[in-house]
Amino acid sequence: MNLSAQIQDGFHRWIDSVAGTLNGLLDRLRSKREVRLIEEDDDTFVLHVEGGTDGSAANARRGRRKGPGDGPSLPDHRIRIANGAIEGALPPDWATMLRGSHAEMMLRPGRFLFRPLELPKRAIEFLDGIVRAQIDRLTPWTANEAVFSWTPPADLPNDRIALTVAATARALVAPYVHAIAELGAASVVVLTVPGDAGSQAAPVRVFEQRARGALEIDRIRRALVALFLATGLAAALAMGYSAIAADSLDAEQQELARKVAARRAALRAGPEFATSAQRMLERRKQTTPASVIVLEALSKVLPDHTFVTELRIEGGKVQVTGLTRDAPSLVRLIEQSPHFEHAAFFAPSTQSPGEPGERFHIEARIKPHFRLDT
Repeated sequence: MNLSAQIQDGFHRWIDSVAGTLNGLLDRLRSKREVRLIEEDDDTFVLHVEGGTDGSAANARRGRRKGPGDGPSLPDHRIRIANGAIEGALPPDWATMLRGSHAEMMLRPGRFLFRPLELPKRAIEFLDGIVRAQIDRLTPWTANEAVFSWTPPADLPNDRIALTVAATARALVAPYVHAIAELGAASVVVLTVPGDAGSQAAPVRVFEQRARGALEIDRIRRALVALFLATGLAAALAMGYSAIAADSLDAEQQELARKVAARRAALRAGPEFATSAQRMLERRKQTTPASVIVLEALSKVLPDHTFVTELRIEGGKVQVTGLTRDAPSLVRLIEQSPHFEHAAFFAPSTQSPGEPGERFHIEARIKPHFRLDT
């Protein structure tokens, strides 16, 4: 088997498993009427519905009240099943009650073989396989020829368990199940009670047939396949759209990068592409003296006994305030610098008690000379 066949087989198995699980969940959620068929004699059964008139005493003993899903009250009705069909016609009310109902058929213990079985306690997880393998030894039938089940395991000493296997021929129960299924029952369950068990013993479910199970599972399977294909198609469309959108975004990004590069190249091409603000900034940069050059020039012309306490540069002029021993000589020294002209006092020189010299206030115009003398 090649890889493709293995993938297909695994996919079909997964679909079948999911469809069976969903069908079981939906079956539990459905509100079904429960009808019981209790065998009185060979091929004779009593139809009984919970809440029926003949079952009121039994309901009272069980402490059960009729609920909204129990359906209408009907009196018990006897039927005879022969050759896989009901003899005679059912009353219309009972025919309606059985259609779509959950039918429980209680067969007499005499129709079954009961065999005790003792096993180790750790085998409790594998009871289905163990009992199936033991059917041909415990009964006259093979596992395919019989319907069977077992009672709940009971604990024994030495870490062992005991149970009772109930089995009968599949051909014996098939006509009864077929007759009830033909009346439209949604499911038919065959039960019995071990002959030595008390009246309160829990019945053993030996067989169950869901009349609409195969159809429902087939519908669910088709719906799952359609959903899977629709999901795959939607994912493919989403991936295709994502790829197209990504290509479009890449194209837009490349176009924006091209425009930015062209703009930068245009700005670097020459002053004719520069904006008025850029030209104004360049003109101001070329005509405005740098403050660091002014500071450097003053530091060269002022003598060591002069201390500057305030320096202000604005409007092409520099104002210097500080302390010195000889204020008049500072004007001459500043005039001699190629960076300044028209040096003069803009306030009188003063000397306060306790100060080491005169406080001067000199103003000079800055000349457009930006090369420092070495």
